[in-house]
Amino acid sequence: MRLPFILSLALLAPLPALAQTKPPITPTQKLPPANPLPYEDPEAAAVLAPVNALFAALETGDKAALLAVVYPDGRVTAVSDTAVRQGSFAQFAEGVKPERAFKERIWNPAIEIDGNIAMVWAPYDVYVAGKFSNCGIDHLDLVREGGSWKVMNITFSTRATGCAPK
Repeated sequence: MRLPFILSLALLAPLPALAQTKPPITPTQKLPPANPLPYEDPEAAAVLAPVNALFAALETGDKAALLAVVYPDGRVTAVSDTAVRQGSFAQFAEGVKPERAFKERIWNPAIEIDGNIAMVWAPYDVYVAGKFSNCGIDHLDLVREGGSWKVMNITFSTRATGCAPK
């Protein structure tokens, strides 16, 4: 079923001019695992707060809530086996609507923090109308400005096979 890719396209529909078709990417090696920090760590919890708020906004289709936790100049990049789609958070938010809401979950996030930058790398899955849709890896980078963390960029892989939904 092509729903995962279609879901990515639906959210990025305003971006056809930015779409690039590329040959499949074959990684030469996996990145070494990051040092996962427990949620109980106050610094890690502060980094995860805007990430969790972003997913809550996607689940309710709340465009304003999504834009409140992202950096205005940030980017969203969706990578499938055959295409790379990217655009700004403003463009991405145009596709966020209550009737398009979906539940995205992450687990076992690896969180790296250095001063005012942070990275969250985590497996994810997506459910639409209670049914499994797709999965992959979410990579979010965040910046802390004025004491507040915001999501700067999101890059995610998307596939419907080879998933082990949690």
